[in-house]
Amino acid sequence: MSANPTILQSHNLKKYILETNVYPREAETLKELRNATASYPMGFMGTAPDAGQLMALLLKLLNAKKTLEVGVFTGYSLLLTALTIPNDGKIIAMDPDRKAYEMGLPFIKKAGVEHKIDFIESPALPGSNKESFDFAFVDADKDNYWNYHERLLKLVKIGGLIIYDNTLWGGSVVWAEEDVPAPKRKFRQAALAFNKAIADDSRVEISVVSIGDGFTICKRAH
Repeated sequence: MSANPTILQSHNLKKYILETNVYPREAETLKELRNATASYPMGFMGTAPDAGQLMALLLKLLNAKKTLEVGVFTGYSLLLTALTIPNDGKIIAMDPDRKAYEMGLPFIKKAGVEHKIDFIESPALPGSNKESFDFAFVDADKDNYWNYHERLLKLVKIGGLIIYDNTLWGGSVVWAEEDVPAPKRKFRQAALAFNKAIADDSRVEISVVSIGDGFTICKRAH
């Protein structure tokens, strides 16, 4: 049976974008970390490099200096952020999995940006620092996204950005329920609920981008 031409075209376009625009501009330490993560357990959870490129551009447009990352894994997005923000910038990075973070730590050290990072071994958001962050990136437990959103609206400045990853959940948000593998259904439902809620939230301006596994970009309006 021949491949579905639509799927094949999508794959070829993705390959073209990566090879033409993303990989040639990817920092060497990011490339090394991405390759190392590919052989790490659950390595597919790493941030997609084309999504990372967009995130770096947004960080620069925002002139972000103080950022928050919820969900770190091996640290591709964390290293990318650390490479992008100024030398005196700071990132609070939170994840309960220190082992995965430490897998990526040698690449962070090699890049000379460890001093920008405050890693906290916890799934919880900080309780203070009200309206002090320019930017936040969330790639953590998907069924908790709305709880993170409510907290982040108190932590991120008006005009600041919040990005939520995996909001298209492998494209399954448009599948019929019976076509979704059982292990994916819980988080698919969480993605659907979050996407509906964020669309109705007047406190943010939003754009959902079908890059990586889906980026929902929110600008805090008030």
